Amino acid sequence: MASRRVQAAGVVLAVAGVGALSWGAGALHASPRLAVLCLLGILPCLFVLWRCVRGLASWRPDPAAATAVLNIEQQSLVDNALALEARLEFAPIALFRIDGASGPGTVAPLNANARKLTAPGRATDPAELYAQLAAQPAERRATMQFETERGAERALVAVASISLHGKPQRLAALMPVETELEAEALNAWRQLVHVLTHEIMNSLTPVASLSHTAYDLVREAEGLDPDLGADLGTALDAIRRRADSLVAFVASYRSLSNVPEAHPERIRLAEMFERIGALVNPLWRARGGMVEFSVEPGSLELVADPGQLEQALINLLKNAFEATAGVEKAQAKVSARLVRGARLRIEVADDGPGVPEDVAAHIFTPFFTTKKQGGGIGLAMVRHLVHANGGTVRYARPVGKGARFIISF
Repeated sequence: MASRRVQAAGVVLAVAGVGALSWGAGALHASPRLAVLCLLGILPCLFVLWRCVRGLASWRPDPAAATAVLNIEQQSLVDNALALEARLEFAPIALFRIDGASGPGTVAPLNANARKLTAPGRATDPAELYAQLAAQPAERRATMQFETERGAERALVAVASISLHGKPQRLAALMPVETELEAEALNAWRQLVHVLTHEIMNSLTPVASLSHTAYDLVREAEGLDPDLGADLGTALDAIRRRADSLVAFVASYRSLSNVPEAHPERIRLAEMFERIGALVNPLWRARGGMVEFSVEPGSLELVADPGQLEQALINLLKNAFEATAGVEKAQAKVSARLVRGARLRIEVADDGPGVPEDVAAHIFTPFFTTKKQGGGIGLAMVRHLVHANGGTVRYARPVGKGARFIISF
């Protein structure tokens, strides 16, 4: 660029010199010597003019320099596009593209969370999930539920209509919220149980105490009509027994809201399963069954409160034992292994009749039970203990018969 400017300046100066010397030669025609000197001076100017014109004629523009400004603008656009793509790729929601303005259409995942959601180990039937997304109305938020290998998953979904290159499309944003909903529901139940048991115990404790005192006074009273004493003793004994029973009943629910804080430590799962097996297997063997334990790999470890995790697994096995009471040589299996994403999964399965579809959504709700004799806190306690240690527990639809519970960390 600089040499081209010098050559252009040389052309201008050479032309000016030729013009000035030519004018001088014409003006000095009376003096032949001076006129000849002017003409001789024109020759160097012509030589310089020839060299500069030749340099300018051979100059070719530099493509890199010519497009430097355009490249800067294009690079800025490319950088912005890459930044936008990275933000979409790692957005904390699952994004899907749905072809067409409405109704069925081809559904494709657009970012990492969407691909993880439909990868093996998550949604059990991606085609069904896609069909649900395509059926969602546009410009409206809703909730939907789909099956995963860990059980039913609820999610918030919002669909927006867009048009790209003249073709209508829909953009669906899906955010699973099952874990958050479980945590909120569990906290709400804990607060409700705490308030109810506190109020009930405040009224029930003096009733139980007074019924004991009155019963003892009637038994020790002298001069009381025998028939009247017998009737009073029977009535007070009934009150005393029912009061004691209600105190124990309410105390069992109070335990749901008064679970001590977890104290995590490193647990070797194979050793924990061995302890649980020694505790529960005698009951299963007594009626011809057994519980099988497996850990893959055998060195698998977990950081959690060992007492609380053991209690959660014992509760699940207790439910399995009761559910398989009518099954000959009933069996249960407890397995632990790592799954996709380096997550730990503990599975408890039995070969009993399973959980009816119409009650599966309520089995972790406190006070809910399908047993003739039961308080409905066993599975609620399991969920509380698992959540307290940073995990989740779900009922998963079994592949064959029986029931299957999955604890994930």
